[in-house]
Amino acid sequence: MNLDKKGFLSYLLLPISVAFYFLSNARRYLYQIGFFRSYNFKAPVIVVGNITVGGSGKTPIVIALVEHLKRQGKKVGVVSRGYGGKRSNKTLYVNQDTNVLQSGDEPLMIATQTKVPVAVNIDRSKAVKDLIESYEVEIVISDDGLQHYSMSRDVEIAVIDGKRRFGNGFFLPSGPLREPLSRLNSVDFVVNNGALHPGEIFSNLVPKMYINLSTLESKPIDFFKNITCHAVAGIGHPQRFFDTLTDLNVDILPHSFTDHHYYSEDDLLFTTNHPIIMTSKDCVKCRSFATDQMWYLLLESDLSEDFLTKLTDKL
Repeated sequence: MNLDKKGFLSYLLLPISVAFYFLSNARRYLYQIGFFRSYNFKAPVIVVGNITVGGSGKTPIVIALVEHLKRQGKKVGVVSRGYGGKRSNKTLYVNQDTNVLQSGDEPLMIATQTKVPVAVNIDRSKAVKDLIESYEVEIVISDDGLQHYSMSRDVEIAVIDGKRRFGNGFFLPSGPLREPLSRLNSVDFVVNNGALHPGEIFSNLVPKMYINLSTLESKPIDFFKNITCHAVAGIGHPQRFFDTLTDLNVDILPHSFTDHHYYSEDDLLFTTNHPIIMTSKDCVKCRSFATDQMWYLLLESDLSEDFLTKLTDKL
């Protein structure tokens, strides 16, 4: 589909977007006046979300916040909807041995990298309540859930994709917006992932190392310099990952998959036997058939100490 057709479709869907806009605002207002109930918890809750659909880089920021709070001596837990996971309506507690088909990819990635308790439930309020009761955590971080108003929160962090920002500025389904831009005025922090913008906190994903899926050995970020590799990404914005590898001077053969794609062994059977580099989110879905040709690039979100200090002061 070319740009003209996409633009035409966006305008064609505008009546639905207008309805979505009014419903979104009305829903939030009803929570604000107490018509709908928000559940309060025994521990403070930090929500890391966005006002658009698609990947904006929230999960690496969640992981960075977990690590910061752990360094402060806090007992931290994470809740997630567990998009794509198949399970009962009970809360699922995720650890590094959990089946990704049950948990979803992002919760398993968080649990594997941080080693903190992670609770998954479509009902985030129940996930928070269960996590606090089962693990006695002192702080809960919600990966996404800015619009889940039944879950009370103490700190709101909105993450913006620094390159794509708000797309065409339309509401769903004509555009990417889930809430109006004015919603950013009410959050505690606006974090810009990948670009400098006035009034927004800069964050950047910093490449740290390559890790082999099969052997778990690590290699420095110049290990694949000037080497042809298959680059695999099933995330919201695959080009961001491909650009990162290109900036590291890797000669990539890009392979894009849909966000949250569940891989089979056949997906990674390419006609040329080059090393395969994937994201941290993708690798947790490939462990059962991993080979020593499969690597993932570990990226860490670089957050300023000033921002982290201000965040801690709000808790």
